[in-house]
Amino acid sequence: MLFYHSIELVALLVLCALALDRLLGEPRRLHPLVGFGNFAAWTEQRLNRRAYSDTRLRVHGVLAWVLSIAPWLLLTWLLCRQPLLQPLAGVLVLYFALGMQSLREHAGRVHSALQAGDLVQARARVGEIVSRDTLAMQQEDVARAGVESVLENGSDAVFGALFWFVVAGAPGALLYRLANTLDAMWGYRNVRYNHFGWAAARLDDLLNFIPSRLTALTYALLGNTRSALHCWRQQARAWDSPNAGPVMASGAGSLAVTLGGAANYHGVSEIRPVLGTGSVPQASDITRAIKLVQRGVWLWVAVLLAIGWLHG
Repeated sequence: MLFYHSIELVALLVLCALALDRLLGEPRRLHPLVGFGNFAAWTEQRLNRRAYSDTRLRVHGVLAWVLSIAPWLLLTWLLCRQPLLQPLAGVLVLYFALGMQSLREHAGRVHSALQAGDLVQARARVGEIVSRDTLAMQQEDVARAGVESVLENGSDAVFGALFWFVVAGAPGALLYRLANTLDAMWGYRNVRYNHFGWAAARLDDLLNFIPSRLTALTYALLGNTRSALHCWRQQARAWDSPNAGPVMASGAGSLAVTLGGAANYHGVSEIRPVLGTGSVPQASDITRAIKLVQRGVWLWVAVLLAIGWLHG
């Protein structure tokens, strides 16, 4: 173990953070990530100017990334230097970094609306968790978007945070979550962020490289393993994201559903590569995707406990 003195302690802290996440869910008020987002936006407004050259924008993007993250990372590191505060800081940071309960709740609302046959409500609910246009979606489009969001966010909002917590404790989980947030804010290929957000996008890709592949392996082990591994090997490279590709392809194969295809983003239709094999997703597949992520979390905890027992 690279940060805490025993794997058993890591497993205990993970279980405590998961329990907090399940009991409390995402904070409704005074969420630390909201405050961080406001701080990052303030930094970006002062360093991202259209008059700058492309190279200067990239340099300023790196500087903004460091200035946005460094104070909170340093504070967390200092707290973890105090023996009495280290476990508490670990649990709280991981709790704020995790999004399991939030993912479960958001996806559950999409599922409930589809089950009730309320397509208008289903479109509105899925619009809360995806960035694509939802007004013209049919039921299968909503279900597909819901499954895709669960699988991808399972990696970004759950397994990625767990991985970096295991590797580097509370500072690692915090670094990962804040980097992921900056990618969501700045990692766009448009006039405003194409160069300024380059560093945020690349650093998020780097931090997600190993966790995304462990997530893909987790999905494969807990579903249709042969299909998941085949889809991962044959289809992942066609996806535009090097990390989302393995996650989505493996998850689709594990669940035996077909993802990808046509989707509208900001009024522009995109034909995405087809992932997976099998049926078109239905409302019930959203629940299956959530259960796949949940089983994956317990598998990771079991692996930690098993490693601790073997080393004990």
